[in-house]
Amino acid sequence: MNLPINATGRLTGLFITSKLTPLITLATVLLGVFALVLTPREENPQIIVPAAEVSVTMPGASAEEMEQLIVTPLEGILSELSGVDHTYGIAVNSFGKVMVQFKVGENKEDALIALYDRIELERHRLP
Repeated sequence: MNLPINATGRLTGLFITSKLTPLITLATVLLGVFALVLTPREENPQIIVPAAEVSVTMPGASAEEMEQLIVTPLEGILSELSGVDHTYGIAVNSFGKVMVQFKVGENKEDALIALYDRIELERHRLP
């Protein structure tokens, strides 16, 4: 059966019969090895991700009350801070905790000061 050969078939045929194909393959492998050897890498890079935990107690409160009254509003307030990447909250009986993770590269001291200031501002607003 003689089927017409399309562009891909002609290109494949050219590479199969060409004497340059082994040289191109060898050059590609050598460039890959060269790039692998020269690329700097660390086994444990030092990436600083500032984070903090805010704990709140309310004796006698159920987990649902802690979530509705403390954790969810606190997550919303803290997620509005500039530089915050994620907030995670946990509520159990009489205790709630919100973890705040700032963006990679944020200045840790500035981030923690902003967090503290925001918590103090909200604390003084409460009756």
